Amino acid sequence: MTTADTTPQPCLTLTSPLDILAAVPYLVGFHPSQSLIIIGLAGGQAKVVTRWSLPIPPGTLASLTPLFVREAITEMVVVGYGPGEAVTPAVDEARLLGGNSGVRVGEALRAHEGRYWSYVCDLPACCPPQGTPYDLSTSRIAAEATVRGLVALPDREALERTIAPVTGPVRMAMRRATSEAIADVRAGLTRATDPDAFARQFIAEGLARVRSVLSVHATGGRLTDAEAARLGLDLTITRVRDEAWTLMHESHACLWKDLTRRLEPRFIPPAASLLAMSAWHAGNNVQATIALERALTIDPGYSMANLLMHALQQLLSPAVLGERMPTPAELDAAMGQPHAAWLSPLANLLDEDEPPSPPG
Repeated sequence: MTTADTTPQPCLTLTSPLDILAAVPYLVGFHPSQSLIIIGLAGGQAKVVTRWSLPIPPGTLASLTPLFVREAITEMVVVGYGPGEAVTPAVDEARLLGGNSGVRVGEALRAHEGRYWSYVCDLPACCPPQGTPYDLSTSRIAAEATVRGLVALPDREALERTIAPVTGPVRMAMRRATSEAIADVRAGLTRATDPDAFARQFIAEGLARVRSVLSVHATGGRLTDAEAARLGLDLTITRVRDEAWTLMHESHACLWKDLTRRLEPRFIPPAASLLAMSAWHAGNNVQATIALERALTIDPGYSMANLLMHALQQLLSPAVLGERMPTPAELDAAMGQPHAAWLSPLANLLDEDEPPSPPG
């Protein structure tokens, strides 16, 4: 699967190839390798930064054209990381697309093993054929980026680890809390004489928990293991998950990241998808993509994750979905009264075997 990480960022002043190479890790959030980076500018400011893993299939960059139009991009900077045979075809495609779109290519660079080459300059005095050595520590960009609150992790894997599952005693505590929550739900299902009435009560309580959790999070609180486990079960119900979706705000990313790390694997896709949505709203498309990859690894058919991944691959703005999201009241009107079938996704997960406990 070819994905693009696209992230609007604060403005950094770039006046040389060294500045560009020093800025890229802060613009994408990590030090890239085997990557193509395209920085779109409008009015002299970076409006969007897009990254693809190399190599890319021919035609991959076509989705940039509507993005350039939407963001009124007039100039772009292209940087490829890796050997020439991997980078040059991608840079050539980017330059061709820029020409066809009326977007000026201000600079096009290849960086590899401590040297860079320019595709727009062929003067040996400034761009020798053997490449120009560079040292990012000599650029002022690192200090400027830090002041602006930007962070550059060592690589994409380091970014992936920021939402990796918790381990050790924390994992064991969550596993116990999840088992207790599952046992409580199973007991309720066993006692229920009216399955539809049980579903209505269960979903009403789940909706209330979502709103309460968002309120607690807004005041700096954190869920207990029992609260997190129960919310993980609640979110498997589409109507409950969509309550969180309709109330989405970029500030919710910390909450959904915490749940993505703490929940037992089979309950992660809804929380990871909500994390992706909030990260997308905040312009952090790299984190959004990583969260969706996590969700789809667990459940390749999870519809919300597939929908968001398609939107990210097409370089769409979150406003495309945001403008179409119904209110909670509209969801109630459209979906009607809850009934027992709404609990099927949860029931299916309750029937899955418990994973073995990790060592330690």
